[in-house]
Amino acid sequence: MVSCPKRPALVALALAWGGLHEVSAFIAPSSRPQRLASTILAAEGFAPAVKERPPTEQANNKEGESSIDALSADEAKRALVDLIPRMTGDDEEYRLVESYINLLEEQYTPVQTLDFLNLAMAGEWQLLFSTNLMGRPSRKLRLRELVQNIKAEGFNGTLTNLAQWDYAEEEEGAFDATGHFAVKCSYSINQGARMVVDLNEHEVRPARGSKIPSDVPELVGLLHRAIPKEIFDPNAHAMDTTYLDADLRIVRLTGPNHEGVRNIWMRKGALEINPSL
Repeated sequence: MVSCPKRPALVALALAWGGLHEVSAFIAPSSRPQRLASTILAAEGFAPAVKERPPTEQANNKEGESSIDALSADEAKRALVDLIPRMTGDDEEYRLVESYINLLEEQYTPVQTLDFLNLAMAGEWQLLFSTNLMGRPSRKLRLRELVQNIKAEGFNGTLTNLAQWDYAEEEEGAFDATGHFAVKCSYSINQGARMVVDLNEHEVRPARGSKIPSDVPELVGLLHRAIPKEIFDPNAHAMDTTYLDADLRIVRLTGPNHEGVRNIWMRKGALEINPSL
């Protein structure tokens, strides 16, 4: 089991700030995910577990959980996508995220077809949320988008995590360099829908016409702090698809450092997210 602990900075990554049809995926019954739980730790770097709640608060939470359990998968999905870009770091918000993820994973009915899995998950996915802890952001770096591009071919494929960055090398807030940071990986499927990931290389590429940073190691260090660790370096880890439809994808990490971490991805361009509404 894992939790969504309270963080010093939000991990909700609606970086671009901007009728859902269910599509199942291929996953072994033995790899069904465990429920998220707010009092148990299962990933390196997590904050302390949430303290035991008073009886009155526990009763109110049970009533809220009962109402969430009555939701359909489509209703839970809409509530989750609506909540994430508006999160402020409140414990109740993380509890709701946990509940929505649990419901979606429990109601998810996969199919035993590899070709269908490849068709459903291929393409570009924008990161909405990670249950893993990130470091405090730096005013010298701004992430504008974090996208995962999957190219599938049978039991193998490539996976690239691409972050679009702006960098202020000389003065905080004065962004004079921009570009992309790519985490290039290959993967193989060897058990159900489990993707075993191997890191191939990291690549920093300034945009055309951008200033070239003079301190590339500092830039990479800032990117390492800003990007969820399981996305910056997924080597020696595997990803289980615990929910997948036409435009929402939830994966569970398993491995030595990020066991149980969930990433929530939205099909790029599928939905405009405006947290100001």
